[in-house]
Amino acid sequence: RYGHTVNVVHSLGKSMIVIIGGRSYIALGQRTTEKWNSVVDCMPHIFLVDPEFGCCTSYALPEFQNGFSFHLSLVQNDIIYIIGGHSLENNIRPPNFYKIKIDLPLGSPAVSCVILPGGISVSSAIMTQIREKEFVVVGGYHSDDQKRMICNTINLDDNKIEIVETETPDWTPDIKHCKIWFGSDMGNGSILFGIPGDNRQLTSDANYFYILKCQVENDQSLEQMAQVCSQSSTEDAGESTPFEDSEG
Repeated sequence: RYGHTVNVVHSLGKSMIVIIGGRSYIALGQRTTEKWNSVVDCMPHIFLVDPEFGCCTSYALPEFQNGFSFHLSLVQNDIIYIIGGHSLENNIRPPNFYKIKIDLPLGSPAVSCVILPGGISVSSAIMTQIREKEFVVVGGYHSDDQKRMICNTINLDDNKIEIVETETPDWTPDIKHCKIWFGSDMGNGSILFGIPGDNRQLTSDANYFYILKCQVENDQSLEQMAQVCSQSSTEDAGESTPFEDSEG
């Protein structure tokens, strides 16, 4: 399984690990030579893992009609918000926006879900926290061949959540013109971005890295993108087999 999210919720003094979404290889009995490395969306179930007793329980929610992966997740106590994602079966990025509440009483957990308005269509985006209840969403894809260049701010209050479009960084020409980008949240409002070296018409085994700083300074939510380092990949491309789909 990959492309899923793993979060920890807290309710009534108890904790539970929650796994949502993702993809996996097709079942062993369904594989053929041509489809040996093919992947499919996992069943749209929620898995609760009890770290104290080591048991796992799955829940099927009627709000989850199709499998999805490469979505964003945000936790507040006993609530998980799911944003965006990519459905491999239909090759779409629906504006998913779910509010999942997980109660942990003495008996069995109670899981409920509400579909919220105001979602965004995005997959493989990166989210970083800039204030106690404020997050920035950057990067990702609109479609297989279109990067998502706009950014969003997520404002989280006790009883509501809001996603709004925010100022876009001054992307460098290399980032604007590349077809693929990747990265991760570095914490403290900073995001690491990487692009393949072949976008700069150099050796294809080089990656170039940038840092986007999203800290709030002087009422400016996003600072200009700045290149900080570049290095060659140490992995031999011939030694690894990529997934059939290249999302993320």
